[in-house]
Amino acid sequence: MLRHVVLFTWTAETGPERRAETLAALRRLREEVGGMAAFAVGPDAGLADGNAHTALVADFPDAEAFGRYAGHPRHLQVVAEHVKPFLAARTAAQYEI
Repeated sequence: MLRHVVLFTWTAETGPERRAETLAALRRLREEVGGMAAFAVGPDAGLADGNAHTALVADFPDAEAFGRYAGHPRHLQVVAEHVKPFLAARTAAQYEI
């Protein structure tokens, strides 16, 4: 099993409505792309200063399933339309669980 973790920090200009639209688009990836054993995305709880604004965690059966997700046209479209234009910083890691 492979876990994919992404932390997003939005630009200062990215307001609450835009963030909510981006979260909704990211959440739909589970149905629109599929292949995940588990999938969760949500805003930071605001418990500590300096955290990223949004976290996404997805579990895949194997690296091949992750690769299909990463290269899927709908995933790439969501990233291009809902993530990259509003992104200040992004970090990610994949690891075996």
